[in-house]
Amino acid sequence: MSNQPTLARRLGTADAVVIGLGSMIGAGVFAAFTPAAAAAGSGLLVGLVVAAFVAFCNATSSAQLAAAYPTSGGTYVYGRERLGPWSGYLAGWGFIIGKTASAAAMAMTFAAYAAPAGWERPVAIAAVIGLAAVNYHGVTRTARLTRILVVAVLVALAIGVAAAWGGSGPAPLNILGEGLLAHGWYGIMQSAGLLFFAFAGYARIATMGEEVRNPKRTIPRAIGIALLITIIVYAVIAVTLLATLGPEGIAASATPLASLVGSGTWAWAAPIVRIGAAVAALGALLALVAGLGRTSLAMAREHDLPNWLAAVHPRYQVPHRAEVVLAVVICAVIAVADLRGAIGFSSFGVLIYYLVANIAASTQPDADRRYPKALQAIGAVACVALVATLPTASVLTGLAVFAVGILLRVLRLRQQR
Repeated sequence: MSNQPTLARRLGTADAVVIGLGSMIGAGVFAAFTPAAAAAGSGLLVGLVVAAFVAFCNATSSAQLAAAYPTSGGTYVYGRERLGPWSGYLAGWGFIIGKTASAAAMAMTFAAYAAPAGWERPVAIAAVIGLAAVNYHGVTRTARLTRILVVAVLVALAIGVAAAWGGSGPAPLNILGEGLLAHGWYGIMQSAGLLFFAFAGYARIATMGEEVRNPKRTIPRAIGIALLITIIVYAVIAVTLLATLGPEGIAASATPLASLVGSGTWAWAAPIVRIGAAVAALGALLALVAGLGRTSLAMAREHDLPNWLAAVHPRYQVPHRAEVVLAVVICAVIAVADLRGAIGFSSFGVLIYYLVANIAASTQPDADRRYPKALQAIGAVACVALVATLPTASVLTGLAVFAVGILLRVLRLRQQR
């Protein structure tokens, strides 16, 4: 890999934190609470704690691995280095299929808030093309735009919370509803798997390890800071939604934060929250396209994807071919697919990705170890548990797509022989 063109190290800690926040505090916070409430009722609070803890375990593994292997590709590279080519391939395939579906869902979420009726798919495709063009022209532009989007989303969320607590006042007893355990532990774990979708963006920092200055110091710090901020924001939003709408109200609304504002004395602020949701979707989509491009670059370098995708633009120093191809694929998904199950399918792929990360981190020598091995063991077991409790359709679809990926690699290896 030493003869391959490399990416430029232009990102500092603040840039990496912003990209992580843009990936996590995105459209997921505006959409993931609805299926979580349907699965667990008020127990989504417990599910949120479980999802946050699993995310923390996975984040420590990603940080520890990224410090030792500061190159593009994230767990695809870590799996290859620590466990072998097949493990790396499964991680990379899980990331690409899960995040491609997620990117299409983010584009369609943006269009749902921003487009006139009947124009959702064309507007979603236009958003993908526009943000792919931003990524094509360099990672520093990606970081600058992400910073603007993150600030806009946080302002919209703050207005939503202020509207809920500053109007007639919510009913705190709604937080408990029928009780935290009314839907059982299966429902709670399913809600955790669905809410994990909204946490998974910290991996984007690790996948950009080749573009971060002083990666051994910057990546672990950026992942920790971004995850902590996200956990705090999500906890405030979850409590506010439950106190205002109750679990039944959240489950019944496709746009719970807009419903929260529209039902109170601050109804004038509802358009601001809707704009914030659209901006959040753009921020998540921007980071997704960037992360997908870097993982595709790493897989192409090892010939697990066509090698011509490994090209790096001579001027902008980004994996331009990979990003163009991914943009085309995402647009094709938007044009034909019903993406209501995208959250569950994305969670399936990403949880497999982190399962490999946890196992890989557990094999690192003491010299590279930054966190107790027990965290990696807990993270691996938790990933399997969350996968098992995802909606059945998401699990079956995920297994089928992984089977296709395995078949493609088997055929390629046979051709090489």
